[in-house]
Amino acid sequence: LMRAQGVKVDSVSLGEIERALAAGYDPQTCPDDIVFTADVIDAATLARVSELHIPVNAGSVDMLTQLGQVSPGHRVWLRVNPGFGHGHSQKTNTGGENSKHGIWHSDLPAALAVMQKYRLKLVGIHMHIGSGVDYGHLEQVCGAMVRQVLECGQDVEAISAGGGLSIPYREGEEPVDTRHYYGLWNAAREQIARHLGHAVKLEIEPGRYLVAQSGVLVTQVRSVKQMGSRHFVLVDAGFNDLMRPAMYGSYHRISALAADGRALENGPWVETVVAGPLCESGDVFTQQEGGMVETRALPAVIPGDYLVLHDTGAYGASMSSNYNSRPLLPEVLFDNGQARLIRRRQTIEELLALEML
Repeated sequence: LMRAQGVKVDSVSLGEIERALAAGYDPQTCPDDIVFTADVIDAATLARVSELHIPVNAGSVDMLTQLGQVSPGHRVWLRVNPGFGHGHSQKTNTGGENSKHGIWHSDLPAALAVMQKYRLKLVGIHMHIGSGVDYGHLEQVCGAMVRQVLECGQDVEAISAGGGLSIPYREGEEPVDTRHYYGLWNAAREQIARHLGHAVKLEIEPGRYLVAQSGVLVTQVRSVKQMGSRHFVLVDAGFNDLMRPAMYGSYHRISALAADGRALENGPWVETVVAGPLCESGDVFTQQEGGMVETRALPAVIPGDYLVLHDTGAYGASMSSNYNSRPLLPEVLFDNGQARLIRRRQTIEELLALEML
């Protein structure tokens, strides 16, 4: 579906490269269909990007050296850390001195020296500094991009704004003003183009923006109980299925469906803690960053009813795991009103298949 819409792939692992190839992306006929972005590169991935001539977005000088030794003349981007960042959580802040990501801005001359040594071809400068949109902060990022390009003294074909386009997870939040967002980056692109004397492409990684609102997690209520003053609803999905609340304290809207079709909205509403089945106190879907448990006003439900966690299309299934030896969930795609299974439920046999006695 994405390939049909003209979306390209920013891969961060060998597995993601192979998934893109399986989906029909072809770097041989479309050299920019797949880009590999990382701060480190292992031997197997290095061999594959060299074989397929996949452009590499390098986040460390050592990575450039390793690539140059194996594939001189390779097309590369430089991911620059401008010294500041932004994110909806400290764990999603990908800029500044506490972030592992990118080549530190003052190390750019060292990166360019390695590129010259191995005749690596500079495609562009990439600057992804975190998730979420703050327009004042975005202006700062755009200014940093212009300075980096002008100060590096190199020609570039393109600049990349990275990712981070957010969606309104909470009721009442405003959606991103994409015209304003584009306008700020386009102004930076035009300034760079004037300096270089030729057109410059602008790239962006809007993965969350494209898919987050397309997904929901449907989970069944298995137990309802009172823990002192707290009303708990326990469901059969855990943070192995949806990690974001436990990892970041992320908010996902929750709605309820009655198994017998009764109208829940007309009944009592209860301040509720929603938690899963895992043997972890942190297996709670209603928590803030740092693990502070909070409640959500929900209709009174009983075992057998269902809860729906909304906006799980991004960083939902892709972050799921086999923690507590729990199989991966199935995924169902609804396309033009038709449902089809796109990932079947993992079996216990598959869960154990790699283990040896």
